[in-house]
Amino acid sequence: MSPDPDSKYKKSQTVGREGNSSATGMRGSKGASQSRTSIADIVSSYFAHHRLVGRESLQRLLKTLVPSIMTWLVIGIAMALPIGLFVALDNIESLSGGWDGAAQISLFIGKTVDEKDARKLAAQLRLRKDIVEVNFITQNEALIEFQALSGYGDVLQHLDSNPLPAVIVIRPTEGENAAAIAEALFIELQALPQVEQAVLDLEWVQRLYSMMALGRRMTVALAGLLSLGVLLVIGNTIRLSIESRRDEIVIVKLVGATNAFVRRPFLYTGLWYGLGGGLMSWIIINMGLFLLRNPIEQLAGLYQSQFELQGLGFFDTILICVVSGTLGLVGSWLAVSRHLGSIEPR
Repeated sequence: MSPDPDSKYKKSQTVGREGNSSATGMRGSKGASQSRTSIADIVSSYFAHHRLVGRESLQRLLKTLVPSIMTWLVIGIAMALPIGLFVALDNIESLSGGWDGAAQISLFIGKTVDEKDARKLAAQLRLRKDIVEVNFITQNEALIEFQALSGYGDVLQHLDSNPLPAVIVIRPTEGENAAAIAEALFIELQALPQVEQAVLDLEWVQRLYSMMALGRRMTVALAGLLSLGVLLVIGNTIRLSIESRRDEIVIVKLVGATNAFVRRPFLYTGLWYGLGGGLMSWIIINMGLFLLRNPIEQLAGLYQSQFELQGLGFFDTILICVVSGTLGLVGSWLAVSRHLGSIEPR
């Protein structure tokens, strides 16, 4: 029997539909598919690229170790000078910590005045409103203090009598016109019959603190100038690095790299230069303190002083790292912003 033509026609339609559907499925499987990148992946990729660029920038500096060390030394020496001056001023302030910038009047009692009358005078002075504090030092107490501070204890032991007088130390009231009040009180007290000599301990203390304030201001100005020098050194170094990698920058920009992408390695290079210079300055200062510690302690011992040279603390070290790293970033940013825009593919 011959096959039914209608059945043949239906069968051919079925096969055609199946072929079309399979072809459509194949075209769909070969087409491009769309996907969305999550924020976590973007952040992870961003920090991963930062780690990669930072590591490669440091490795590039270590490959040229001698030029890098020379640049770090220049930056370290420039930073060590103002930091060392700040350390010296801090040590001077700690040495003069027992001194007070306020006025102080010392009344040396005459030898003919006995201790009872001298104590009575001190009690009367404590009742005055223009006096804050009165401290009475007997002859024996003055001798003991002088032996401890002067270093001539053996010589003083051979004296027949105590040559030092009793002393009344007075602190006047402090206020807006403290200096004028102290001078007026000094003129009045030195005229007392029990007082053989009066000394106003005000001017030399004010001069000392004025000199320290002037030294601190000069150190701040010097730190500003040397910081500008550090910026120029780092900026010039980054400029040379940009020029040496000009062809690489052009090729990277040809494939679509942005200025931020190209700028990133140079910023990390400036950061490593700054941190390396800060480390060098820390080493220089600590070496100087190590060399000076023993001579200064021996000199302080000759004056019966327990002074110890203070170095850089943990906070000071962190501050040096922050300042040096910031200078490196700022210097590299200025150099890259100025020279990177002129490098464009043609």
